[in-house]
Amino acid sequence: MPRISKVELFAAIRRDSRAGMSGRAIATKYRVSRHTVSDALTSAWPRERKPLPPRPSVLDPFKDLIDDILRADLDAPRKQRHTAKRIFDRLIDEHGMQAVSYQVVRGYVAERKPKIRAEAGRGPVNVFLPQTHRPGEEAEVDFGEVVINLRGEPVTCMLFSLRLSFSGKAVHRIFASGGTEAFLEGHVHAFTTLGGVPTGKIRYDNLKAAVAQVLGFSRQRVETARWTAFRSHYGIEAFYCQPGIQGAHEKGGVEGQIGWFRRNHLVPVPQVASLEQLNALVDKWDAADDSRRIGTRPHTIGEHFAVEQPQLAPLPDEAFETGTWLTPRVDRFSQVTVRTNRYSVPVRLVGRQVRVQLHASDLVVYDGRNPVARHERLMAKSRSRLDLDHYLEALLRKPGALPGATALEQARAAGKFTPVHDAWWEAVRRVHGDAAGTRALIEVLLLHRHMPHDHVVAGLATAVRAGALTADAVALEARKFAETDDHRAPDGPTMRHPAGNVVSLTERRLAQLPPDRRPLPTVTAYDQLLRHRRTIEGTGS
Repeated sequence: MPRISKVELFAAIRRDSRAGMSGRAIATKYRVSRHTVSDALTSAWPRERKPLPPRPSVLDPFKDLIDDILRADLDAPRKQRHTAKRIFDRLIDEHGMQAVSYQVVRGYVAERKPKIRAEAGRGPVNVFLPQTHRPGEEAEVDFGEVVINLRGEPVTCMLFSLRLSFSGKAVHRIFASGGTEAFLEGHVHAFTTLGGVPTGKIRYDNLKAAVAQVLGFSRQRVETARWTAFRSHYGIEAFYCQPGIQGAHEKGGVEGQIGWFRRNHLVPVPQVASLEQLNALVDKWDAADDSRRIGTRPHTIGEHFAVEQPQLAPLPDEAFETGTWLTPRVDRFSQVTVRTNRYSVPVRLVGRQVRVQLHASDLVVYDGRNPVARHERLMAKSRSRLDLDHYLEALLRKPGALPGATALEQARAAGKFTPVHDAWWEAVRRVHGDAAGTRALIEVLLLHRHMPHDHVVAGLATAVRAGALTADAVALEARKFAETDDHRAPDGPTMRHPAGNVVSLTERRLAQLPPDRRPLPTVTAYDQLLRHRRTIEGTGS
């Protein structure tokens, strides 16, 4: 007979009994006792089994002692309360406990400690209460660490997230750091993407970008001046969570959102060439997430956001400047120091004071009102980022400093100084010498200031093939590639000569001349002079 549940067994017994079968026959048919048949005829539901008495434990003689210690800890200083290891040691030293493992004591302490707190009226340790959020009112903000592969090197960046509490719509941005500039730029990007500002509270950690000082155990904070101005500009009402792990539960929505985003979009580790490229992907991921449902919600994030978006407060008419202005002085290495890192500027500014506008991922150097340098912000400390173009005027006077220049090594690593540059430089030095050849290379590098990088590289490749070892020849070939691009089809692809199909300068010039139909020169007419010379030699005259 196939195995059936006890409810089904009781139903079968009751059915056979109503059909007139005796109790003995039913017990024989189903191979059960007469007591089971009696129970089935009494109730259609089987009676619950009586719980087994608890098994004795070797810890039973010491449980009351452990409870007394835990009750005494309720009034002890927070940093001088018993750990499970300390209780275990005391039971052995003071009460002669034997044959009880530490794991048994630790398990009992973990089970009894919250119960004793509740019995004493101290309340449970963790209580989570469901919350209801109105459309357009509340949001949460936080940063989370992420690792990316930037130009082949793993680096740690900061993921900014602003999440609307009603719809769950979240906007993300990845920055080189989590400083003030990233904090403000993340808000501007989020508000612009959402098309408005929450009208109620936005929950925050006690970030240094916003909070200068936490006043005791209250909710009062001393805010930074820039954050106060930013809040006033956008009309933000900030709510600061409790410090430590307890505060994380007060904005659990954005905490969980960062983890979800990291697991679903940044695994495996993305490989990108720049943060701009990565953030373009982040924007696409945010848009795609609108079709996702959170938990058991009947509608998607996008559908909830369509209801919430009209309830947001409008954006202010004027933009808020999120960058930080600094005024460093250019040192003798033609560099400025910004937040422990050094960045190059043109050599003509050595000794002068310049203005630097620092953003989350880049910085711009100004000489008066004119921008003179732009750099990607360094992520580590005590590093340098040098642009070879800033040193070209000085290298014209000191060409011997170029081979070992740090700026040259960084240009090679960034792909700006290509193997084609090296090949032309080596060829020109063999012909004209080190100093003159290096000066010729610097003149070629100056072409990058007013010609596209690809055109100059293509001109160098042509010059190397043709043996043209002057900067003027490289400029001529680069302009020809530029003219080819200018005369491409209106909607067609760019027609560029590949570097592998170059021809010599002479062939290029001859190809542009009209065909020469004159006969080839010959020396046949001069053969008579050879015969005349033999005749004279034969006569002895």
